[in-house]
Amino acid sequence: MNKPVLKCWCAQVLKCWGAVVLKCCGVAVLGCAVLVGGIAAQSPWKEAATGYAYSFPRDHASHPDYKIEWWYYTGNVKAADGRRFGYQVTFFRVGVDPAPSNPSKWAVRDLFMTHLAISDPSGKRYRYAEKLSRGGPGLAGAATDRYRVWNDDWSATLDGTHHLLRATSPQASIDLRLDEGKTPAIHGIGGISQKGAQAGNASHYYSLTRMPTRGSITVDGERFEVTGDSWMDHEFGTSFLEPGQRGWDWLSMQLSDGRELMLYQLRRDDGSRDARSSGTLVGTDGKTKHLDVNAFTLTPGRATFKSKNGAVYPTEWSIAIPSEKLALRVTTPLNDQELALERSTGVAYWEGAIDVSGSSSGKPVAGAGYLEMTGYFGSLGRVLSGR
Repeated sequence: MNKPVLKCWCAQVLKCWGAVVLKCCGVAVLGCAVLVGGIAAQSPWKEAATGYAYSFPRDHASHPDYKIEWWYYTGNVKAADGRRFGYQVTFFRVGVDPAPSNPSKWAVRDLFMTHLAISDPSGKRYRYAEKLSRGGPGLAGAATDRYRVWNDDWSATLDGTHHLLRATSPQASIDLRLDEGKTPAIHGIGGISQKGAQAGNASHYYSLTRMPTRGSITVDGERFEVTGDSWMDHEFGTSFLEPGQRGWDWLSMQLSDGRELMLYQLRRDDGSRDARSSGTLVGTDGKTKHLDVNAFTLTPGRATFKSKNGAVYPTEWSIAIPSEKLALRVTTPLNDQELALERSTGVAYWEGAIDVSGSSSGKPVAGAGYLEMTGYFGSLGRVLSGR
């Protein structure tokens, strides 16, 4: 949302107006005032608006005029013996003050949050780590003249047309090289992906949907050389979720017939499906087809996972896209893929590898991808604002 709505929990992270204190690397940062029901008239941040002209590789770089931005990578890879792994690494930039009056190099313009996770279905392991930092004097950042985003020693960079991902922690590490594959798929209509009723509640959102991947991953000190396919989301904007929108279910899928599919379903407080839910079908030639809320159904099945914090996640889904004669079933090889950050940010979300099976125009189709589910446990904005 790769995950759509700032991708994800980031929009919920900031679902608050007023001054709050965010403890980030031991530093109290004041003034996280954003994201409910639109943007205040005096907001210095730029809104996502129709007519945006994408250009690559320029748009891989940072867009600091917008308040929120993330670069989101997920993938399914295999070792030489066929052993499968899933991985996620996400770099979030959250604007705090576009023009700090304090001349100190320690003045906070942006906060940077980075998540890393590896799924090991055969080993029944899910390992994750995070970094929280301010833009500070080189502690973390995102370049505007080229694609380079980093948080301490974790980074995503561009070497020609190759994306290089590096992140290391005691339990999970990646060192991967990704080719871009197909041309970027632009989501939404008119250059924006609308997330709410108000015009500014939108983002500029594109994906690289099938990226040939090679390199190494390390789980609990055990290193594996791997190859496979990845998916990259880049999204930037200023306001996303509105009052009444609780969370979302987002899926990315790489199908065996050469197509890719992205869907997200926004859930409201009363359990209903929000009218701004949508998706994109990417053809074998890279051309995209927008799917509005009426073009697809996304229905949870019986299988669920209950985490230690009590959240219950549907881990089986049925998808129907009648216009494409596409019927899919989504399952997961590993139930426990919850990234639990209650101690640092007050939220937890499920983000993990999935398997896809079904039919397209009556012919069998399979695939793999990633599923993200948020809003099943807490709202970071409510935690920060004491609600």
